[in-house]
Amino acid sequence: MPQYLYRIQLNPRLHQTEAWLKEDNQAVSDHFNYLVKLKYTGQLILAGRTQTELSETFGLVIFNANDEVEALSIMNQDPSVIAGVMIPQLYPYSVALISETNAKER
Repeated sequence: MPQYLYRIQLNPRLHQTEAWLKEDNQAVSDHFNYLVKLKYTGQLILAGRTQTELSETFGLVIFNANDEVEALSIMNQDPSVIAGVMIPQLYPYSVALISETNAKER
């Protein structure tokens, strides 16, 4: 099955912590729950984010999809994208190596 990666970056409006609204925080919580759902359906390969300042941080979601149309649909259904909290970009992707013993969930 083809693999894809979407990169999400914070909307510049949210680069300052004090700019966050209750709705923005809810969208991020819903985003996490969406990724958990993708994990349990077998589509998610890996998801995470950088641990940098808000203006520089970004997240990666690597997942399986039948084709680019389905991949776009998965990306565009992400609650953080729908809410405008995150700005997404989709890429075709292929995992070359993975170490399950080194890949630990937090």
